[in-house]
Amino acid sequence: MWEWLQSLSVWSQVYFWIAVAASVVLVVLIVLMLFSFGGGADADFDLDGDGFPDSGIDGDTGVSVFTLKGMVAFFTLGGWVGLLCSLTFPEAYVWASVFPAFLSGAAAMVGIAFAMKGMYKLQTSGNLQRENVVGKTATVYVSIQPARSGRGKVTLTAQGQFMELDAVTDEPEKLSVDEKVVIEEFSDGTAVVKRIQK
Repeated sequence: MWEWLQSLSVWSQVYFWIAVAASVVLVVLIVLMLFSFGGGADADFDLDGDGFPDSGIDGDTGVSVFTLKGMVAFFTLGGWVGLLCSLTFPEAYVWASVFPAFLSGAAAMVGIAFAMKGMYKLQTSGNLQRENVVGKTATVYVSIQPARSGRGKVTLTAQGQFMELDAVTDEPEKLSVDEKVVIEEFSDGTAVVKRIQK
């Protein structure tokens, strides 16, 4: 194995190590999801500057591809395709492997985003009835930015099960973690909440 690796070109070795590292991370993410730790494992990026991580799926813009799962898929598939191309065409110019590697990685990243969107819709809107959520008391799990300037999350028990929902608010001040709120509206998997006056 080591002798085979040493016989590879520099670019092939780069692809190999990227693919192996990304594959290990992918396996870890899959194991975490199987054991219900997937929510904490998907540390997404704050692309809109609202002060907290964007969810993998944003109900307003449709799909967010720059998530941890998406980036891992990009490097995993891109690394293996790049390695395959560099081994198949060893005399070709370096772009002959970089271009297909980038395209396949980008396709994987977009595919993961759409898959997560589909799973999210099944989770939040499948059997969850609006009338069973509106008026319920919930607890802020991820702080909610004021005047619908950013999304947060709330937890509650509805329809006999504990659940987590994306949430926005019309309140002029941020709703902090562990604050009690009431759900005023619910549509497309997002709750509109307001502070419970003490």
